[in-house]
Amino acid sequence: MSNPARFDAGIAAAADALRRGALVGMPTETVYGLAADATSGEAIAGIYSTKSRPRFNPLIIHAFSIEAAMGLGIFPPLARTLAEAFWPGPLTLVVPRQTSAAIADLATAGLDTIALRVPAHPVARALISAFGRPVAAPSANRSGHVSPTTAAHVATDLGGRVAVILDAGPTGIGVESTIVGLTDETPRLLRSGGVPRDAIEAAIGRPLAAPAEASAPVAPGMLRSHYAPAAHVRLNAETVRPGEALLAFGEPLPAGAEQAAATINLSRSGDLGEAAARLFSALRELDGTAATIAVAPIPDHGLGEAINDRLTRAAAPRG
Repeated sequence: MSNPARFDAGIAAAADALRRGALVGMPTETVYGLAADATSGEAIAGIYSTKSRPRFNPLIIHAFSIEAAMGLGIFPPLARTLAEAFWPGPLTLVVPRQTSAAIADLATAGLDTIALRVPAHPVARALISAFGRPVAAPSANRSGHVSPTTAAHVATDLGGRVAVILDAGPTGIGVESTIVGLTDETPRLLRSGGVPRDAIEAAIGRPLAAPAEASAPVAPGMLRSHYAPAAHVRLNAETVRPGEALLAFGEPLPAGAEQAAATINLSRSGDLGEAAARLFSALRELDGTAATIAVAPIPDHGLGEAINDRLTRAAAPRG
């Protein structure tokens, strides 16, 4: 493992970059992560844009300590057992989200669960400590590419789109963290990774089940339909019908906007990054104001592709 004292200047620069909303290439014991301020929707939108990530899947939130993680999630007894057994380390736990957790909705894909990890790498820990807040950090590569295990991989894949890359040499494990879901009474293996299944099962004294069928992905890589509001969602609305709520984008507003029950404009300037950052909170705020949410057309390029993917899933027929 790297001596974090050798990285003092780099860690300070990386922490400053995170405070500005920029992205940082962060070494962990598994793979290099693309770190951003987990409390900033705009910074999280930068992750999706930089990775060309096709969907707003939940991101793993990296905390400095078990205590810090427990301030973000609700830990049932099995989660506490696993945290004490394997943290810091290459294990991610998906648990119910604390309602008071100051984590951007975009980082959790609008879900009421949160994926948490306490990394063991000393440079990652030093960065999180210096920054003073949790970071979201998926693998630092273009979506669909091989996960990066060296700083050179990060530079090759993402180049100048990352403000600082902390080069701590090759990662020790080289595969992503294991993800275990603990959102109900049945512990589930959601992704194999750096902690073997048998070690987890030995710690909790019971087998891990397969993922349950669900209407939303609870961890990275689980491509199911996302959280949907109770209201019906009507896409590509050129006009607003009486009594509908309006989710607008840019100017001018659709015809009939003045008769909307409530209106939120994701970005008056038509900025897709701003729109992505506000998407989940806007849907939550409009939900309950009307039986139908009319959604203005959103360009289907850049982050607009991911926004439209999310909205299409929200508008899908309910089973």
